[in-house]
Amino acid sequence: MKMMAIINLMKGSVKKIHSLSCAYRCLPAEGGVRVFSSVSTPRVCVVGGGPAGFYTAQQLLKARQDAVVDIYERLPVPFGLVRFGVAPDHPEVKNVINTFTQTAQHERCSFYGNVNVGQDVTIEELRRAYHAVVLSYGAEGNRSMKIPGEHLSGVFSAKDFVGWYNGLPSNKELCPDLSSETAVIVGQGNVALDVARILLSPVEMLKETDITQNSLAVLAGSNVRRVLIVGRRGPLQIACTIKEVREMVNLPNTRADMLPNDFDGIAEALKDLPRPRKRLTELMMKAVKEGGDDKVKKCWGFRFFRSPVEILAGADGKRATGIRLALNKLESVLCQGSAESTRAVPTGQLEDLECGLIISSIGYKSFPIDPAVPFDPRRAIVPNAMGKVQGTTGLYCSGWVKRGPTGVIATTMNDSFDTARVITQDMEAGELDLSVNKPGAQAITALLQTRGVRTVLFPQWEKINAEEEKRGKSLGKPREKFLDVDEMLKIAWS
Repeated sequence: MKMMAIINLMKGSVKKIHSLSCAYRCLPAEGGVRVFSSVSTPRVCVVGGGPAGFYTAQQLLKARQDAVVDIYERLPVPFGLVRFGVAPDHPEVKNVINTFTQTAQHERCSFYGNVNVGQDVTIEELRRAYHAVVLSYGAEGNRSMKIPGEHLSGVFSAKDFVGWYNGLPSNKELCPDLSSETAVIVGQGNVALDVARILLSPVEMLKETDITQNSLAVLAGSNVRRVLIVGRRGPLQIACTIKEVREMVNLPNTRADMLPNDFDGIAEALKDLPRPRKRLTELMMKAVKEGGDDKVKKCWGFRFFRSPVEILAGADGKRATGIRLALNKLESVLCQGSAESTRAVPTGQLEDLECGLIISSIGYKSFPIDPAVPFDPRRAIVPNAMGKVQGTTGLYCSGWVKRGPTGVIATTMNDSFDTARVITQDMEAGELDLSVNKPGAQAITALLQTRGVRTVLFPQWEKINAEEEKRGKSLGKPREKFLDVDEMLKIAWS
């Protein structure tokens, strides 16, 4: 009898403990159900399927063996600027796609294309479904030159021009008029040199790249023979790297056309320059000295100490026929204590260049994605501390929307890894409450379905990829991209 009483008492205790446990597990919590004495699967959402998004996902998957990462991308196709921004004659840079593909195929990672975050689904809805949301949507806008005539026909942003020859669907109708002999590019970064190189490259070289057939046809009929690359400061402040300048110097049937006066006093400054800057400057000075064969019809050249002040219109008032530049001098300024920098100051002199094509390559710009997300309109970034969005919990950013549109892919990689480390640290420190079960993609895809939004998963992108490669093979090139989103979706869902 005593033994039966003890057994019944133990059964009652177990039932009571089980009842309390169930009741605790069912307590409601914002965005999920609180689990008693356990940690749920960390679910992270990445907004943007470009380099920043994939590098952030890659590092999170590596750092947390239990993390699940979902990537949402506005277009049906992944890889962002690697696909639409890298020059077609730089296939080696695109090899990083192999790494991104491994990330997308990871068992704890999913890609959802054709999802416009901010329209199809809000950031708040994502935050309720995930422990952390990372904004990695890049910079889709253009910085304005803010000068009269910028709206004229024949004036383009480098971002749109690059998107046109790289097959970005939103730029397929650009159709630039290349009937003028002279083109002027404002800005002296790597993108500016990419554009100059594409304008002057032999079509036979471009035929072997993944440049789009429609842009190749326009370039084949181009009359552009001279490209001038304008910058407000001098040779020692140029923003491009030696690789891009060397490619211009070595471009077949093309010569350098520089102004020797722009390099006055530069030789004396060489000994104090860091090695990379010294090598770059020496290469430019060599190009100035050697010039090139005057019989060669095509030429390119830097124009330093010049800032655009006006786009000049033709008689019809609609089309650009030239650009007016202010000539500058450099002044030294102190910044951050004793550090010395230079700024361009107008001299009062002006110079007009006759040209029919003007491309502004002064930088990209991010836009706000959702009213719920803080945004700094002056710097065009999401305000953050080491990738953690200010004034929020569980909201992060990486890439250009975090630091501005600067650097190369390696810069974006390191930046994204930093953001992933901050997220991991917040998980370990308890700043992200992992005791709350979050539904993740299960809730978001159901929500999208009710709104008539059909996603493109990574295997479906691979069908698009295979078809592009097939089309390219028939043309003797790596791929021929689809320019129309509806065409992409048709292949994906077939």
